[in-house]
Amino acid sequence: MHYLLFYEVTPDYVERRVQFRGEHLTLAWQSHARGELQLGGALKDPVDTAILLFRGDSPKVAEDFAAADPYVQHGLVKRWYVRPWTTVVGDGASSPVKP
Repeated sequence: MHYLLFYEVTPDYVERRVQFRGEHLTLAWQSHARGELQLGGALKDPVDTAILLFRGDSPKVAEDFAAADPYVQHGLVKRWYVRPWTTVVGDGASSPVKP
């Protein structure tokens, strides 16, 4: 199953993330290496949200990531939440549906 982790970030997120970015990216690449984090990044224009796509058996994989993320721990993320995403098209779809 796929899970989307949404981060609603602070207005000064871009400036403040510099000091925590190395630790955040290390955590992200470790999660990717375990096959959990598939894609992640911030939305642009404006940079007010980030979205991370996880694959796992439950939303716990995304929830655990958020709990350990220095962006969350240091208040750069105002609010985060996880939503299950039923993917039906594409090579990595969790529930492929073809006509």
